Amino acid sequence: MDLQTLSNLFATTYNPDPNVRKAAELQIRKIGNEEGMIAAILRIIAADSIDIATRQACSVWLKNRVHTSYSLETSRRPDQAVIVPSEREAIRINILPLIAAAPSNAIAVQLANTLKSVVSFDFPSKWPTLVDEIKRLLTSNNIKEVHAGCVATLEAVRAFRFRQKNDVLPALIAELFPTLVTIASHMLQQPLTTSQDIPSMLHLILKAYRTTIVINLSPHQQSAESLVPWGQLLFGVVNLRLPKEILPDDVEEREKSEWWKAKKWAYAVLGRLFHRYGNPSQMPSPLQLEYMEFAKHFVTAFAPEILNIYFRQVELYVSNQEWLSSKCQYQIFQFFTECVKPKSTWVQLKPHFETLVSNFVFPQLSFNESRRELWDSDPIDYVRVSVDEYETFTTPVAAATTFLLSLAGNRTKVTFLPILGFINSILRAHGPAEQRFGALNMTAALGRQIMKHPDVKNNMEQFMLQFVSPELESPEPFLRAIALEILGTVTKQGLQWSSEEVLSKHFQATFRALDDEAFPVKVQAALALTEMIIAHESVRTAVAPQVGKVIQDLLKMADETDLDILNNSMEIMVDQFQTELLPVAAMLTARLCESYMRLARESSVHDQIEENVDLDTLLQDVDDDKTFAAMGVAKTISTIISSIDSSPEILSQIQEIVIPIIVFTLENRLLDLFDNMYELVDSLTYKLRSISPSMWPVLELTYRLFKHEAVDFLEEMLPSLDNFLSYGADVIKTHQEYKQMLVDIYITSITNEQLGENDRVNGSKLAESILLNLRGSIDDHLQTIVSTALSLIDKAETPSLRLANLEVLINTVLYNPTAALHLMEVYKQGMGRAFFDQWFAAINTDSRLPRVHDKKLSLLALCALMEMTPESVPDSLRDGWPGIVGGALKIFKSLPKAIEDRKRLEQLLQEDSDSDDETEDQGLNLAEDDEDVWDEDSAYMEMLAREGARLREKSETDTNEEEEEDSEDEEDIDEELGYISPLENVNPYVSFKQALTTFQMQNSPSYQAATTVLDIEAQTLLMEVMRIAEQETIQVAHA
Repeated sequence: MDLQTLSNLFATTYNPDPNVRKAAELQIRKIGNEEGMIAAILRIIAADSIDIATRQACSVWLKNRVHTSYSLETSRRPDQAVIVPSEREAIRINILPLIAAAPSNAIAVQLANTLKSVVSFDFPSKWPTLVDEIKRLLTSNNIKEVHAGCVATLEAVRAFRFRQKNDVLPALIAELFPTLVTIASHMLQQPLTTSQDIPSMLHLILKAYRTTIVINLSPHQQSAESLVPWGQLLFGVVNLRLPKEILPDDVEEREKSEWWKAKKWAYAVLGRLFHRYGNPSQMPSPLQLEYMEFAKHFVTAFAPEILNIYFRQVELYVSNQEWLSSKCQYQIFQFFTECVKPKSTWVQLKPHFETLVSNFVFPQLSFNESRRELWDSDPIDYVRVSVDEYETFTTPVAAATTFLLSLAGNRTKVTFLPILGFINSILRAHGPAEQRFGALNMTAALGRQIMKHPDVKNNMEQFMLQFVSPELESPEPFLRAIALEILGTVTKQGLQWSSEEVLSKHFQATFRALDDEAFPVKVQAALALTEMIIAHESVRTAVAPQVGKVIQDLLKMADETDLDILNNSMEIMVDQFQTELLPVAAMLTARLCESYMRLARESSVHDQIEENVDLDTLLQDVDDDKTFAAMGVAKTISTIISSIDSSPEILSQIQEIVIPIIVFTLENRLLDLFDNMYELVDSLTYKLRSISPSMWPVLELTYRLFKHEAVDFLEEMLPSLDNFLSYGADVIKTHQEYKQMLVDIYITSITNEQLGENDRVNGSKLAESILLNLRGSIDDHLQTIVSTALSLIDKAETPSLRLANLEVLINTVLYNPTAALHLMEVYKQGMGRAFFDQWFAAINTDSRLPRVHDKKLSLLALCALMEMTPESVPDSLRDGWPGIVGGALKIFKSLPKAIEDRKRLEQLLQEDSDSDDETEDQGLNLAEDDEDVWDEDSAYMEMLAREGARLREKSETDTNEEEEEDSEDEEDIDEELGYISPLENVNPYVSFKQALTTFQMQNSPSYQAATTVLDIEAQTLLMEVMRIAEQETIQVAHA
C-alpha cells in the first residue's frame, strides 16, 4: 500500500460516521502486521505535507504496536506478529529525530512512549549508540533538539526505574546527568520570559533525576561532583521567584504551568533524597551499607539548608509575598514531617513548630474558600474528600494533618500542650466561624492522642461542653458537621460522660442531625451515632425502636456517595440490632442488592479499558470508587447472612435474593469482586447446610470461569466448592457432569503451568473433599486422581504441597484401598512401595503430619488397609504389612497433643478477637529529650526493607538445593481452624478397634507379626487405645 493510501486510511479513523471509522480500523488491523508497515508509518509521521491529526493517529498506532509486540521474538498468538529486525532498526534510526521534529506535543508524547518500550528491550546490547545520540541532541544549538534530548533522557531512565537489579541506570546517569545539570544550570540563569521552552526542559530534567532515585541512588549521584551542582540547581529552582506576568492568572492553570511543574519536581527530588537516602536515624538496615555514609553527609551538609530554604518559602507564602502551588505545599509538609523524628533536623525545626502550626497548618485545616466552594457546589464530593482518608492523601490538607499528628505523636512533651493551647485560644476568642472550624478540625485530627494523653484526657468532657457541644446547634452547617466528627472520634476513643443526662443530650442532638438539611452533617451524624451505639448500651436501647429509619438513612446516603465508611456503619448496625432487624432482613438485603447491582454495572463500565493502554495511563485513569463501594455493600450483605442463625426460612429467602448478584458478577467477569461473591456463596451454603436448585448454576459458572479468566482464583473458590461437595453430595453423585467439572478443576490446578504451588495445595484440598464426600461415586475418576497425584509426588518443593499431595493419595486408599494400590502399580511398577515409603516417613516424623486432620486421615486409611483381605494386598507390600499397626500407634501417641494444641489455638484465636480493640498503640512519645525517635512507622519501613532485600536476594542468587530443602523442612504447617473435615465426627479409636479385630480375624499371620514386634511402650499404648475405644463405644451406646 502506498503512503497516500495509507495516510488516507488513518485519516478515515477520525471520520464522524462510525461505520466508515470501523471499516478503516478493521482494514488497519488487517494490514498492521505486514512487513514494511512500520517503516511506512514512520515516513507518514515525518511528512510535514500530511495533516497533524493523521500523523497523530499514526503515532498512536506505532506506540501500541511497539508496546504489545516489541518484546516478542516469537509470535504467541495468530493475530500477533513479531516486529522484524529491519523495522526495529528503522525505529531506532528514526525515533529520536521524529521526537525532535514533532509538530505537536500530542505526537511527541506518543513517540516518547514508543521510545521507552524500545529502550527497555534494546538498550544497551542492541542499541549501544543510544547514549551518544542523546548527548548529540543535548549539546545541539537547536532548542527543539535539546528538548528532544531531555525527553529521550527521561524515557530512557523511565524504562529502568523499577528494575531491582541496578545494572543499567548507573551508566546512563554517569554519562548523561553531568550534561543535564550543566544545561539546566545555564537555563536557570536566563532572563525569565513567557516562553515555555526553558521551564519545560527544566521540568523534564528534574523529573528524570527524580525517576532515577526511586529504588537506588547511583555512585555518581552520591559523589560530591554530582551532588553539589545538582543541589545548587535544586535550591535555585526552589528559590526562584516567578513574576506574575509570566504565569497564568487562573489558579488551576498556574498549577499546571511548566514553571510550577519544574518547582514541584525540585521539591520532590529533595524530599526523596532525604527520605530514602539522607536520613541516617530512620534508614532501614538493608540500605545502611550502601547509603549510610551518604546519609551522614547529607543530613549535616544539605538537610539544614533545605529546611532554611523551606522556612523562607513558607514565610513568603503566608505573608502573601509569593504564591505556592498545592503540590509544592504538599512536598514542604512532607519534608517537615520527615524532619520531626531525627534529632539533627528536629533541633532545627523545634523553634519554628508553633509558627508553622499557627501560620501554615491552621489555614489548611480552616474552612477556607476552596472548602466552601466544594461544600456549596458538590456536598457529596466534600464528604468524600473529608471523610475518606484514602481519597486525597497527596493534598496539602492531608500532608498538613500528617505533620500535625507527627508533631503531637513523636514530640509530645514539647509540642502537645502548645498545640492544644493554640486551639483553645482560637475557640476562646470565638472569632469567625471559619477559624473555629479550623481549631475544631485540628481537635478532630488529634482526638486519639488527646484521649490517650494522661494530663489531657480527663479534661476532655469540659472541653466538649464548652466548645464542641454548642456547635451541634450552630447556624453554620460546617460547624455542626465538625462538632459531630469530634463527638464520634472521642466516643470511639473512650470518652465517658459524667452523667446519663449529658450523654442523652448528645445522642438526641446526633439523632436529630440525621435529618439535617446539609448532607455532610447527616453523614457525620451517622458516623457519630455508630460509635455511640458501640460504646453505650443506653444509646443502643434508645435507637433499637427506630433502627429501621437509621438503616434507611444509611442506605440512602451510601447510594448517594458510594462511601465505603457508610457501609461499615451499616455492618455495625446490622450486627448490633440482629433481633430487631430479623423481620426486615430480606427487605434490607433486597435494597442492598439493588445498590450492589448499580455499583457493579458502573464498575463494569470502568473495566472496559483500552487493551493496549500503557502502565502510566492505566495507573492514572482507573477509578476504583464504585468497586470499593460494591465491596462494602457485599460485606454488609455478608454481615446480615452471618447474623441470621435462628431462622432458616428467612435465610433461604435472602439466598434467593442474593444469588442474582452473584451470577451477574461472575457472568460479567468482575474479577475485583470475586472474593466478595465467593464469600457470600460460602456463607450461604454453610449456614443453610444445603444447596438450593438456584445455587447450582453458580457451580457451573465457577467451572467455566476457572477454565478461562479466573484460573488463579482457586483459593477464593475453594470454600464454596467444598460446601457444594459437603452439602450437595447427593446431587453431585447423580450428575456426571458435576463430578467431571470438580475433578477437572483438580487436574488443572496440578498441571497448569500458569499456577503455583499454593494453587496446587488448594487443588489437592479439593481432591480430598471429592474423595471424602463422594464415597463410592467416583470410581470412574479414581485412576485420573491417582495418576495426577503420583505425577507430582517427587516434584512438590514445599512441605505444604508435599503433604497436601500425599494426602490425596492417602484419601484414595481410604476411598478404596484395593483399587488405589492397584492403580498405583498400574501407573508405574513399584509406585505403591514408593508411596508407602513417603507415607511412613511422614508418620515417623511428627512435624510432617502436624494437624489433627492429618493424623485422623492417616489413622482411618491405615484402618482401611487392615480390613483388606490377605489376597488383596499387593505382593510388593506384603513384607511391610505388619508395620501398619505400629504406624497407627505412632500416630495415636501424638494425637492427644495435637488435639490439645488445636483447642489452645482456638482459645487464643477467640482471645485475640476479643482483645482486638484493646491493642491500639498509645501513639504518644512522652520522653523529654530530643533524641532520635523510632516508632511504629519506622519499624514498619524496616520490615518492608528487610522483606524486599530478602526477596531480591532470593531472586538473584541460586541457592543450593540441599540448603533449600533444609530450610523448607523447617516451614510450619499451621492448624486450619476454619476447616471442618468430613472426618470430624469419626472416632479414630473406635475405628481402629474394629479394624484391628477384622485384621486379627482375616489376616492372622500378619496380625501376629504386627503385635509381636511391638516393644513394651507400644504394647502399653495399644492397650490404652483399646481401653479408650471401649469407653467411647459405651458412651455412644448410652447417649
